[in-house]
Amino acid sequence: MTILTTYLQRMSEIRRTGSAVKETSFYGTLENLFNEIGKDLKPKVRCVINLQNRGAGIPDGGFFTPAQFQKQSHELIKGQLPERGSLEIKSTGEAVEKIAESEQVAKYLQTYRQVLVTNYRDFLLVVLDEHNQKQNLESFKLATDEKDFWLKADNPSETAQLYEARFVEFIKRVMLHAAPIAKPEDVAWFLASYARDAKARIEHSDISALETIRKALEESLGIRFEGEKGAKFFRSTLVQTLFYGIFSAWVLWHKRNPKTHEKFNWKTAVWELRVPMISVLFEQIATPSNLKQLDLVEVLDWTGNVLNRVVREEFFARFAEEHAVQYFYEPFLQAFDPELRKELGVWYTPQEIVKYMVERVNQVLIDELNLDDGLADESVYVLDPACGTGAYLTEVLRRINQTLEEKGEDATRGQKLKRAVQSRVFGFEILPAPFVVSHLQVGLLLEQLGVGLSDDRKERAGVYLTNSLTGWDEHPKTKLPFPEFEEERSRADQVKKEAKILVIIGNPPYNGLAGVAVDEERELSNAYRTTRLAPAPQGQGLNDLYVRFFRMAERRIAEMSKQGVICYISNYSWLEGLSHTGMRERYLEAFDKIWIDNLHGDRIISEVAPDGKASNTIFAVQGNSAGIKVGTAISLMVVKSEPPASAGGFSDEENPPAHAGGSDIFYRDFDESNPQARREALLSSLDENANEYQTLVPNVTLGYPFKPHQVVEE
Repeated sequence: MTILTTYLQRMSEIRRTGSAVKETSFYGTLENLFNEIGKDLKPKVRCVINLQNRGAGIPDGGFFTPAQFQKQSHELIKGQLPERGSLEIKSTGEAVEKIAESEQVAKYLQTYRQVLVTNYRDFLLVVLDEHNQKQNLESFKLATDEKDFWLKADNPSETAQLYEARFVEFIKRVMLHAAPIAKPEDVAWFLASYARDAKARIEHSDISALETIRKALEESLGIRFEGEKGAKFFRSTLVQTLFYGIFSAWVLWHKRNPKTHEKFNWKTAVWELRVPMISVLFEQIATPSNLKQLDLVEVLDWTGNVLNRVVREEFFARFAEEHAVQYFYEPFLQAFDPELRKELGVWYTPQEIVKYMVERVNQVLIDELNLDDGLADESVYVLDPACGTGAYLTEVLRRINQTLEEKGEDATRGQKLKRAVQSRVFGFEILPAPFVVSHLQVGLLLEQLGVGLSDDRKERAGVYLTNSLTGWDEHPKTKLPFPEFEEERSRADQVKKEAKILVIIGNPPYNGLAGVAVDEERELSNAYRTTRLAPAPQGQGLNDLYVRFFRMAERRIAEMSKQGVICYISNYSWLEGLSHTGMRERYLEAFDKIWIDNLHGDRIISEVAPDGKASNTIFAVQGNSAGIKVGTAISLMVVKSEPPASAGGFSDEENPPAHAGGSDIFYRDFDESNPQARREALLSSLDENANEYQTLVPNVTLGYPFKPHQVVEE
């Protein structure tokens, strides 16, 4: 049984005995409810009923943390006040609003500063603010009145299905309210908690008033919100836009007012937003009539209160630290909608991997394309087609800055960095929340480097809310209802059609969300479904979303720019999968050199490392979820110049060569069992003398595998 089911069932059982005292007979059941919820928090929160009198009377209970208990006896240390506030319990017949106005609660507030008032069916958090003024904050109602509550308690499973998620989140927030909020991950948790509440509310609301927004997003992002999953994705997009719009506005508000003692007002958030498309999207969703219809005003008020509780100086010191923001979005999505996160394949890319890939690309530009300044060369246009929170974009900018400093270009460094971030280092993202965080991260990095973007001149990073897999070809465009949407689409299309992209780098999503793809996107993998010499593809592997990102990159670099570099970390199934024979054959024709770093970590087949231990995914980072189960590899592919018409070595098809021709294939393993050790080995390998590659000659009869295989001649 779930936590709430157990609580309601036990309440009903006690009442039906006919021997219960209205208030105190249910204490134990309520205590168990709180402790079941509190045990999952870090640190755990424990409810204790009937506290000692500390001068304000005897509270019905209080919330304590482990440090307040003796380690051996587990008894409360004498003199301890409940760190997370006190508890006032009355019978189910009394109204919590009236209880909250009582003299007794006022006394508790003076001593404990926070009281959770409840009549077992309604819960109201009451606090003293910084001015010692009483304030009713969040509340939660399980029923409309006493009669309704007991009816619901007699049907606990049905009731729990309706209220469980939101109720548990509410109690967790109550238990965490008195805790200081300074860490980015704590702010992300609160945002996600309120976002979950908002999502639950709009799932049962009429959103027909937002049909214009829906159609505008479909047209501008080149997707379709089809069926139940498509509708779910649209609702999620709305909620993420609201919450990350508010979060972004709060960050920008703080930057303009770092020392102010005034409160942030989420209702004026639209005035703080820098990116026009997000500004208008937020503005359209957050109209008073829409928010009232969706029942979201209350939960957004709570969100504003939490942001005003953050220890801003400490938070922004951590948030601005190198890479700290990259931990911000994934924990949000994991808490907000773990199913959606899994479906979209959104996983944090450890910084060692990002740095390694950027450094490898930089060196290949120097060695293979004769660009002495690498990524700092102003002819190098870079795209991360699934930029998430901007990890690769910021690392590319750091690399550019480092090169300029090494060259002694102090006078022009700022100007060149600004030019790079606005006009040649691009990111595409389809989800509003990471898109917002990406803009924040790029902006913060530039400020750290002393070259911040100007609001007055409407400067912005080249990060666009768009679908990376569509819009590369000319198609009729439907006029969008908002000029800002038109501008965002136009800018993204300009990059797709006009910019001579020389580098595509990133960590493409591992899965695709059903109900959003359009035909143009689905057709991308068709180029890999036929072969000339290799065995025909078998199975369904080409349907994986990452394959479409490979085809988009190959098409952009090898066919359109006719020169450049692709560097992806991805599912490694394509290296030898039976579905991917056409993909590998095509790459042997299209690229001059291909380097493969096999990172192993396949949890699906329980891969074992050479030391006999399990090979964990390289994405496993302590304190961060590692949801990727497939093995992974980094592939680095370069086209030096347009290949001649006869390239590929296929002139004699009656006697096909074992190797398809033009490409040199280089391969190496990173197979340490410990993910951290494997990431450190990656960085160490940047030394040109370390961990040399072996040259492969892929065999046509085996489908040109990009991994070593022994072929025994009969």
